[in-house]
Amino acid sequence: MVRTSLMTLLLILVLIFYCSCNIEFCTAIDTITSTQPINDPETIVSNGATFKLGFFSPSVNSTNRYVGIWYNHIYAKAVVWVANRDNPLNDSSGAMTISKDGNLVVLDEQKQIVWSSDVPDSLVNSSAQLSDSGNLVLRDDSNGSIIWESFEHPSDSLLQGMKISTNKFTDKKTKLTSWKSPSDPSTGRFSFGINPLNIPELYVWNGSRPYWRSGPWNGLFFIGIPHINVEYYAKFEVVDDKEGTVDGSYTNPYESFLLYLAITSDGTLIQKIQEEGKETWEISWLAQHSECDAYGKCGPFGSCNVQRSPICTCLQGFDPKDMEGWSRGNWTSGCVRRRQLQCERNNSGGEKGKEDGFLKLKTVKLPAFAEWLFDSEDKCKNQCFNNCSCIAYAYYSGFGCMQWSEDLIDIQEFSNGGADLYIRLAYSELEKKKSTKLVITIAVLIGSLVIGICIYLSWRLMARLRGTWPLKFAQEISTYYCYYIDYLLLNSESVDPHRSNENMLGDNPNQIKLEDLPLFSFEELAIATDNFDVANKLGQGGFGPVYKGKLSSGQDIAVKRLSRFSGQGLEEFMNEVVVISQLQHRNLVRLLGCCVEGEEKLLIYEYLPHKSLDAFLFDPIKKNFLDWRKRSSIIEGIARGLLYLHRDSRLKIIHRDLKTSNILLDENLNPKISDFDMAKIFGGNQDQANTRRVVGTYGYMAPEYAIKGRFSEKSDVFSFGVLLLEIVSGQKITRFYHDEESLSLLGFAWKLWNEDTILRLIDPAICDPCFQVEILRYIHVGLLCIQDFATDRPPMSTVLSMLSNEIAKLPTPKQPAFTEIQGVSNIHSSQPSQGRYSGNDASVSTIEGR
Repeated sequence: MVRTSLMTLLLILVLIFYCSCNIEFCTAIDTITSTQPINDPETIVSNGATFKLGFFSPSVNSTNRYVGIWYNHIYAKAVVWVANRDNPLNDSSGAMTISKDGNLVVLDEQKQIVWSSDVPDSLVNSSAQLSDSGNLVLRDDSNGSIIWESFEHPSDSLLQGMKISTNKFTDKKTKLTSWKSPSDPSTGRFSFGINPLNIPELYVWNGSRPYWRSGPWNGLFFIGIPHINVEYYAKFEVVDDKEGTVDGSYTNPYESFLLYLAITSDGTLIQKIQEEGKETWEISWLAQHSECDAYGKCGPFGSCNVQRSPICTCLQGFDPKDMEGWSRGNWTSGCVRRRQLQCERNNSGGEKGKEDGFLKLKTVKLPAFAEWLFDSEDKCKNQCFNNCSCIAYAYYSGFGCMQWSEDLIDIQEFSNGGADLYIRLAYSELEKKKSTKLVITIAVLIGSLVIGICIYLSWRLMARLRGTWPLKFAQEISTYYCYYIDYLLLNSESVDPHRSNENMLGDNPNQIKLEDLPLFSFEELAIATDNFDVANKLGQGGFGPVYKGKLSSGQDIAVKRLSRFSGQGLEEFMNEVVVISQLQHRNLVRLLGCCVEGEEKLLIYEYLPHKSLDAFLFDPIKKNFLDWRKRSSIIEGIARGLLYLHRDSRLKIIHRDLKTSNILLDENLNPKISDFDMAKIFGGNQDQANTRRVVGTYGYMAPEYAIKGRFSEKSDVFSFGVLLLEIVSGQKITRFYHDEESLSLLGFAWKLWNEDTILRLIDPAICDPCFQVEILRYIHVGLLCIQDFATDRPPMSTVLSMLSNEIAKLPTPKQPAFTEIQGVSNIHSSQPSQGRYSGNDASVSTIEGR
């Protein structure tokens, strides 16, 4: 009996000792004391098990160790705070404890301090506790007061309950600071916080320079973010204590998912969510949607519109300050007034003239540096009018009056949202606008009347002949009539560039808004391409050849001339125009204009000197220019472009023909997705669609699309996975392997994966042991993208997180589709398809789905 009691006591003592050495073995604790530190790799967990604190490495190939806080029980680790971000440990012998002076410290192997909470007053007894909000709190145990907390020293993430703040008088700021890179948590170039000048606004800074701004806070939301109410889940609040300090924070009103804000290493402000039942984080909102979101993109008195080419124009009454720079696409110098204001002449004793007036710009992002006055709309206008230094004003209902006395900078035009801005112009500019508009209106009416009479007489005359062609003739004249009206409007200086974006061809949202896109004449393009000389031919797509050209202004262009026999009709042509004209992203090719004359249909793109990716990747000489760093950059660029199409653009777009020949490379070999002939626009809540008209390229098409005509974001993800494996292997999808004649590239990759010999897949040109781990990770992601079932494939937001190592542990891939090489008429062993596919080098073809 005594012996049994002794054994029980001994067992209890052993368990107590083991618990003190291994925290995670026992019930998780949430506190650090001088006698209870954490040693790498130990962790502590908040009381409700929401957050965890411990040591981590930012990437699998990094030996640096950091102390951080991340969400607990979530498959994809999301580090939201880092202690020693600028002073990493070089091995796993670090510890976090309470020092003799009461500070929270991180120690290296030699017990040297590499990070400290730096509380100036020495404490006799203190402890640190991790709360369920993610806040690490240092307390004075003698009275329980908080003497330091991580929420007041944030890294790159804003959690619920945290505050970003700034003091107008001391300029003291609490702000987020980006990581240097996705795998390096040291302090980066970008920061995010509140700029309280006159009216609170959110800002992202690149160093000390503004990089992005939200527009004024109106008490409910930020006026300069029109999409925030649609995609933004958190409820943001801004509070001014009237004593100089302005705070910004958010709450999460939803219980079904977690969310937080972060500033990425490239300066993008994002919102990440993790829905209940899912294991990954997704980017649900980002502040910077387009090039126009860059601060001061068009300089002082310039206005930016992503639906226009070029995207920058001067405000009415202003001209470019540096015309040469503007012609090269450098708009930062901005614009200057054409006419001096009359009030300035009056002040200088000049000749008296008619008084200045105000021009209304609708639905714009209001300029920076506004001054706020709580006045009525009439008082706002009168006060600005009577003050010559006031160059613009705006009145927002329920908020009050804003006025500007400095250069108007960072103006952006929206299709909806924003606010109305009134800018002061000389009377002569306003009169010129009115008179020119009258002349153009009369010309349009007269031209309309003449053409209408011609159409009517032609119809009556030809109808007597009772042929079928008179109808086509009349329809053709009607088409040119529409283009004539649009051409007059496009080339009229009288038309307000800030007018409503009404569709001039009807109510169908898939139709192009011609006022947003320049029209070129066929003669102009023939001259630019030397009459489409074969020497200027850049390539041949399924719908026609592409030529290099040079406009009279000296700008290089690429002209896609649709073949009459290509099978692409007006519907596909207009589809490509309407899709790409509304997209602005550095990884998407830019459409400069179009031309429709007779049976000729042409698209004019920006010229990219290195042509398409396949010209480099599959060339035995040129492929050596694509080292691993460049290939990984191309893969990530394509992924970012796809994410923009799927989630971040105003339109949700499925490309449907993603392949190497549709990835163009600029002068720095940066990728740009092109060829939107077959792209489809989805509605706001639409996730997938069916079609009887299956289009695409053999080898790149997802099985559910090729066989059943069902397409979604996941069908583009499949194509991306094929692209990724091609880039890593340097081999085409249709290549036959000498010792595996029946296997496609996908089947060969799957075979090597199962045999644990996947290194054989890597292109010898990039097979550097230094990058081996990273390349294998990319292959792993590629295999996840080409899985047979669409539901198994990750969305592009998750793909990017996987590639950047934000998601450390990847799931095991399932067998991909099309592991064997199939005949053209039989792409799946169980269900032969009827029709034809384009070869790997052709652009697009069609089969009829059943």
